[in-house]
Amino acid sequence: MTYMLPPLLLVGCGKMGGAMLAGWRERGLSQAVVVDPFLSAPPPGATLVKAAEEIPAGFAPGAIVLAIKPQEAAAALPLYARFAGPAVFVSIMAGKTIAGMAGQLGPGAAIVRAMPNTPAAVRQGFTVACAAPSVTPAQRALADTLLGATGEVAWVEEEGLLDPVTAVSGGGPAYVFLLAELLEAAAREQGIPADLARRMARATVAGSGALLGASAEDAAQLRKNVTSPKGTTERALAVLMDQAAWPDAISRAIAAATARSRELAG
Repeated sequence: MTYMLPPLLLVGCGKMGGAMLAGWRERGLSQAVVVDPFLSAPPPGATLVKAAEEIPAGFAPGAIVLAIKPQEAAAALPLYARFAGPAVFVSIMAGKTIAGMAGQLGPGAAIVRAMPNTPAAVRQGFTVACAAPSVTPAQRALADTLLGATGEVAWVEEEGLLDPVTAVSGGGPAYVFLLAELLEAAAREQGIPADLARRMARATVAGSGALLGASAEDAAQLRKNVTSPKGTTERALAVLMDQAAWPDAISRAIAAATARSRELAG
């Protein structure tokens, strides 16, 4: 069921911002203004301006979605402080804390901090969000609708959890794509033609993800279902599951990404 969303202001329309905008159009977007100096043409269903100063006079958004790089926040956020009040700010900037954003948007700003991921482009995203205490139930519901336009949404009360969320869910698609790259390369090393290696690796990763999403069994059980005793998969898993291999590497990778998310708050 679709309904009319309130007017929206999207600050930054890269891959993630563009995916969210497309999802909102499907949910009944009434009016949107996009601020992005790098776009050459307005996205469908939106008015494009190159800078905050060019936002049409009298435009009153129900939500301002901040989809810019975290390094741009200090310069950009004060330009939107005038919208604080009835509108809710929804930030998808990695590492930028609610308190830090409030210092730039003003104490009256209602802020939701969220971390989506790139499967949002095909409406299969996963977003974790945290609302400031000043966010009203209606503002939270609007934020949930906006974030849910690209996939599943979960809410947490402890903002600090968004740093490991960024490491696991936000960056997770890159780790899965790396797996597909490595499977393809290994297949070619074993003599499989390049085109077949690519098709096979992509279909295996995509199909396994679809099975995981559709199954009530947990990932460990699905892995065991593929693994015959003393078979080829068991031999491969003995290499991958050695403590010095995937278990240690994944743990260190997530810890490194979590630490970087915390650094970006500075």
